[in-house]
Amino acid sequence: MAESVVTDNGEGGDASRRDFIHIAAGAAAVGAGAMLAWPLINSMNPAADTLALASIEFDMTKVQEGQQVVVKWQGKPVFVRYRTPAEIAAARADDRAGLPDPQTDAERVKEGHQQYLVLLGNCTHLGCIPTFGTGDFGGWFCPCHGSHYDTSGRIRKGPAPKNLVVPEYAYLSDTRIKIG
Repeated sequence: MAESVVTDNGEGGDASRRDFIHIAAGAAAVGAGAMLAWPLINSMNPAADTLALASIEFDMTKVQEGQQVVVKWQGKPVFVRYRTPAEIAAARADDRAGLPDPQTDAERVKEGHQQYLVLLGNCTHLGCIPTFGTGDFGGWFCPCHGSHYDTSGRIRKGPAPKNLVVPEYAYLSDTRIKIG
């Protein structure tokens, strides 16, 4: 007895199976591409600790006259200085001095709060952290490369090209500021 085998040469069954395999492979490729792209896309988001420090509040009553407090904001040191009347007078007298980055003392403080000076604590030369009271002009001195800043944080001598940066800040009350 001869067996008869029926084959479908019209490729009806094979074509639908082949289409399914192509669609499944395409879907797997898209999924794999998304899995590979997600870490790259997610790395562009700001870090959670940076978002938490996007702005900070600081109580100015913690700083006594003639004292400086260093606060950390976005991973950077911020100098909050309560200037003495002598420091304010020296800064205002230097407004007319030949400054490499001209800026008056009034442009660096908030109106009505001239005693408080808020600065980013990084030297504008290479980002070192200057120390207060050791410079030639009564302000900050960067021991790494010799930049001297006055009592308003303005560059007076040395390789730093700019004044110490005054960050964005606002007074929430007479004794409380928001940095950032």
